[in-house]
Amino acid sequence: MTDEEFEELRPSAFAIAYRMLGSVSEAEDVVQEGFLRLHRAREGGERIESPRAYLSTVVSRLSLDELRSARVRRETYVGEWLPEPLVASADDDPARKLEMADSLSLAFLVLLESLSPEQRAAFLLHEVFDEPYDRIAEIVDTSEQNARQLVTRARRHVAERRPRFEVSSAQQEELATRFFAATEEGDLEGLEQLLAHDAVLHSDGGGKAPSIKRAIHGRAKVARTLIAGARAGARFGGFISRRQKVNGQPGALFFDREGRLAGVMILDVADGQIQAVSSIVNPEKLRHLGPVADLRALLRTRS
Repeated sequence: MTDEEFEELRPSAFAIAYRMLGSVSEAEDVVQEGFLRLHRAREGGERIESPRAYLSTVVSRLSLDELRSARVRRETYVGEWLPEPLVASADDDPARKLEMADSLSLAFLVLLESLSPEQRAAFLLHEVFDEPYDRIAEIVDTSEQNARQLVTRARRHVAERRPRFEVSSAQQEELATRFFAATEEGDLEGLEQLLAHDAVLHSDGGGKAPSIKRAIHGRAKVARTLIAGARAGARFGGFISRRQKVNGQPGALFFDREGRLAGVMILDVADGQIQAVSSIVNPEKLRHLGPVADLRALLRTRS
């Protein structure tokens, strides 16, 4: 396989795996195994007319197997489970980035967790990647009629709970700029005005970093918690923030004074307000982004 073919095929394969699994590291492993199987098939003399279709089928099946076992692991997960943040786009077609953006959002990926593995696979393959029902049936190992039923049930479930997103990227960024400034400055009133009345704060520490154990609801509670967290961070040296699009949404990466990543924050924006704030500090979900800080050690040295 040439480097050019790898670079051409990898983005679409990763796009499927990441949306299926909500994990960058697991998606990378699945894609690597998919390319290995493609290479072995060719070496064995198998005629592959469409490497892209072959790879998407293998990656989808491997992701489905991984998702089935992941559901068991997540039942014992400490605190809230959030997907691993994706800083770079997984999509290779710029024309589809806007169309695909909401299928990358943390809120959408968390919603997909409530589907069965088979429903999740069928829904993503049909609704996001435009796969026909006969191919979905082949991938999920079911009948075409059942594949249609899986998509229909999943579509109904998602439609009832699907989060709303602001269309204007400029408004998203303007709200995000004001949000991070108000949080850093301790402007409680200004922060509350940016949040929806029913705003939610999510945090994923996985039992490996300090974080809230359950979601916090309501703009007043969310604002107080965010400012308290910023003040606590300032007491042990503070963090250096870098604004960044995360999972297609406005967000920021936070680094300690040695340049190690301490956490990632993502904002969900709709109807001109911030609907949800998600904070990921579990070091195992940040390692793909670079060296990771030890928040517990930082707290011990400053206590």
